[in-house]
Amino acid sequence: MLQAGIVGLPNVGKSTLFNALTAQEAALAANYPFATIEPNVGVVAVPDERLAVLEKMNKAQKVVPASVEFVDIAGLVRGASKGEGLGNQFLANIRETHAVIQVVRCFEDENIVHVEGSVNPVRDIETIQIELALADLASAEKRRDKAMRAAKAGDKDAKREIEILDKLQPVLEEGRPARSVDLADEEKAIVKTWFFITTKPTIYAANVDEATLADPASNPHVQAVMKHAESENADVVPICAKLEAELVALDPAERGEYLKDLGLSSSGVDKLIKAAYHMLGLMSFLTAGEKEVRAWTIPIGTKAPQAAGEIHTDIERGFIRAEIVGYDDLVACGSRKAASEKGLARLEGKEYVMQDGDVVDFRFNV
Repeated sequence: MLQAGIVGLPNVGKSTLFNALTAQEAALAANYPFATIEPNVGVVAVPDERLAVLEKMNKAQKVVPASVEFVDIAGLVRGASKGEGLGNQFLANIRETHAVIQVVRCFEDENIVHVEGSVNPVRDIETIQIELALADLASAEKRRDKAMRAAKAGDKDAKREIEILDKLQPVLEEGRPARSVDLADEEKAIVKTWFFITTKPTIYAANVDEATLADPASNPHVQAVMKHAESENADVVPICAKLEAELVALDPAERGEYLKDLGLSSSGVDKLIKAAYHMLGLMSFLTAGEKEVRAWTIPIGTKAPQAAGEIHTDIERGFIRAEIVGYDDLVACGSRKAASEKGLARLEGKEYVMQDGDVVDFRFNV
């Protein structure tokens, strides 16, 4: 399962957010640095309003949503790339994840200690960014030394690596992320095999207070984070971690009413989970029947046989074709049978690229 790592300086709300995401209290939230030492891991359901509609339509006995894994990683401080604080452990843990959610504090509260002594989210972002860039720079320098030796022996691939490193290293030396470099698709594919930390897709979770949650754009700290994110191909999701952790204790109806009173249509946690799912390059196709309605996770761009393999390898091996109805068409018609009668059910073959929300019946023979 693909993982999104939750990172940030100590005391910015990482563990509180993790508790809200996982609807549990597995992560220790405390008002002192390094409250989290070993990473906490939680598998989180991806909110998908379509499942409830299909459940009702099919009178399904069970609903199974898609899921994504979140990892709460120890707080980082200046000097982490040289082993300060829990730096070595932090870098090792984040290197294993597929995407990064950096929690940045965008609220003032004199009762909650800030490790840098004041609230400045862009400074906090740059602190972590520099440490990650320095770690990647060290990896790049080792890779360059190896590539230089191979290039002297006439290795063409090594020469190509050096050309890419020529683009990346100056940026890393400035403390900026490798993902901000404009690379061709072929170059990106090569860099992906190097497992650089700063190439990982990133979301900034702007942790605001409840008072500004309904209009986070009015918060100057959030404005600063958004401006910074634009420069490095990152997304921003405003969220109030403290509120989200409190909402976990409410039943869904009470939660909805509370959010409505705050002028919100959905929780920040739901938005963050959906953003992380998409950032990981994932989407869902759906299966629906009386026994079960389920969202199946596949990478964007997956073809029909490989999607069938997510259900069972035998279905992929014996794939004949896929009978597909788009979710919106199915809901508009009221049933798969009605959709078929209107010509909205399609038979697709092995080269069909799955689309998010496809409701599928796979035909196979083994």
